[in-house]
Amino acid sequence: MTKWQKSSAYMEIVSFVEQLSKSVEGKRTSSKYPVSPHVQGICQLLDQAESWISEFPPDTSASSRFGNRAFRQWVTRLEEQASRLLCELLPEKWHSAADELTPYLTMAFGNATRIDYGSGHELSFAMWLLCLCKIGFLEPADSAAMVLVVFAQYLRLCQQLQRTYKLEPAGSHGVWGLDDYQFLPFYFGSAQFIGTPTTPAAGIDARLVAEQGGEYMYLQAIGFIMDVKNGPFFEHSRQLYDISGVARWEKVNQGLGKMYKAEVLGKFPVVQHLVFGTLLAISPLCG
Repeated sequence: MTKWQKSSAYMEIVSFVEQLSKSVEGKRTSSKYPVSPHVQGICQLLDQAESWISEFPPDTSASSRFGNRAFRQWVTRLEEQASRLLCELLPEKWHSAADELTPYLTMAFGNATRIDYGSGHELSFAMWLLCLCKIGFLEPADSAAMVLVVFAQYLRLCQQLQRTYKLEPAGSHGVWGLDDYQFLPFYFGSAQFIGTPTTPAAGIDARLVAEQGGEYMYLQAIGFIMDVKNGPFFEHSRQLYDISGVARWEKVNQGLGKMYKAEVLGKFPVVQHLVFGTLLAISPLCG
């Protein structure tokens, strides 16, 4: 962990998620921001991945609360098609990067053996986007669209996978965790509210969630929790309930940024499966 936390990869991913958060401050999903053809290409890739869900319906021969094994077929399809998807997405001059990009993409939606999903898989998707930036496919001008278009679509796809295949939460802290599956929607989503009259207390208001979930990632993620969990919100989502008592979104955003480093990037069970190469190196940042 010491080697990881002093590596260039660690420093770059911290800087990257902070940059993405900053890029959406005060922005609704419907706000005006550049959406490049390359961003649109990623959305088409995610569309293809989503279309496979209908090809692999849940296996009803074995009932269980979590972990429908049909998910393994979906992941197998992703692994088989990942190289093709990347070659279709990337201009030929960047095809040489496909070998390093592929693992981040295939690990971004959950683990086929355990049939689970968590913040480590979400981190893999963020690292995939970072690698696309490092090779020049995505640019700083794409930052807001990476969050409000690409990441938002990725979130919806992951939620559909969670619902369809009843994915086990990977590394969940239960009631004391921020969320069973995701982290970044709350970090990015809190930035969207900075400078708006909406208070953190309103972030868990069911009516606001229903009305504005399409405009704010934070509300969309809260809405998903409200849909899939039963009982009072303060009982099943204590951390998010406590966050609603913070006075300003700036403080929420700062706190979530620190929490991401401690509870996601700083936990071995979350980062143990990460891979490194020339785009994201485990070597120290300096020397």
